[in-house]
Amino acid sequence: MPGFDPRPPETYWGLFRRESRITAGRRGHAIAVSDPARAEDGLSLDWTIDFDGARTRYSLLRWDDIVGARFPRSNWRRLRDVPALWWRLRRVGYIRRFQQEARRFATVILGVHWIFLALVALSLGLATGAMLALPQAARPWSLLAIPPVAYAILGLIMALTRGKPLYVAHLVDDTTFTHDHASGAEMRMHGRLDAFAEGIRAAEASASELVLIGHSSSSFLAIEALDRILAIDPEFGRRGTPVSLVTIGSVIPWIALDPQAGQVRRALARVAEAGAIGWLDVRADWDWLSIHLRDPLIASGIPSPGPDRPAVIRVRIQDLIDAELLARRKWNLFQMHFQLLMSSRDPAAFDYIVFVAGPEPIHAMIARTCRPGTAQEAPILEAAASTLS
Repeated sequence: MPGFDPRPPETYWGLFRRESRITAGRRGHAIAVSDPARAEDGLSLDWTIDFDGARTRYSLLRWDDIVGARFPRSNWRRLRDVPALWWRLRRVGYIRRFQQEARRFATVILGVHWIFLALVALSLGLATGAMLALPQAARPWSLLAIPPVAYAILGLIMALTRGKPLYVAHLVDDTTFTHDHASGAEMRMHGRLDAFAEGIRAAEASASELVLIGHSSSSFLAIEALDRILAIDPEFGRRGTPVSLVTIGSVIPWIALDPQAGQVRRALARVAEAGAIGWLDVRADWDWLSIHLRDPLIASGIPSPGPDRPAVIRVRIQDLIDAELLARRKWNLFQMHFQLLMSSRDPAAFDYIVFVAGPEPIHAMIARTCRPGTAQEAPILEAAASTLS
């Protein structure tokens, strides 16, 4: 399940195929990725991976259309919705708790909104200066033109900052979507999760293992999907087919700390208590677009069932890319956020392709990570290096 991304799902297939070729070349494996096929119901983009003869079916949830309806939004919607949202969040004490539980991520999100405010002020300043520079005879009409001229300038500036390195429009719109989803003001994702959850439940009968991976905003959407299954089928995951949840680049407290996110917190609590379903949280201290400093349950105000719920592994950026590439990428926050979905340069380190399609089942990996004395800071594949050589 991908994050808040308007790009077509084939973009993810292309990334997976490219990184599979890199992994195969670095590690000497035979990896073949099939062409993608869109499901007839439009719910997913599906492909298969053959890894040294073992086959994995990969289904990518499609919600790029929902994202596309929310990003990019008009600046009029931003000027209307953003102040109202932050007034609500400040009034209920959310911002203080958000900063406490997710310091670096909160710095990015709050910082981007301050940048947006600064861009609005800059647009007004430029428009005011331009209108005051007109001849005196043009007044008062020139002064009345300040708002539309400022709006036009803001549109130009936001278009220029939509992409790297600031991604102002993207993160502002992502924040609004997240809290609208929390409050119920945005309902389109609910139907998509219902349908995807039913597909996951149906696959239990035929799969040797089921793994649900949620990246970025889908860290909480994946939990909501599992909760839908558990609500109607409490025995899910107990009938012999191992079921695992993997959260990568998680941002769960971002939404769960919102007082209006009661449904999300209930889902989080139910999945946390579902011991038959493994849960692995893959964390990267260098990823400023994830929340990784604390247990996502405790940070969200949910009692933790135990220290291995979720099981945690931490991945070092030095194991994934070399120093020269890191120097070019480290200030591109989105590029770094996606790094955990790519190949790694160190054969003993976390490699997304090996993780998804390699020889070790995910449920076995989670069990190994949870063993007493297991070093959670060590590269995830270190203990299985002999099976990968």
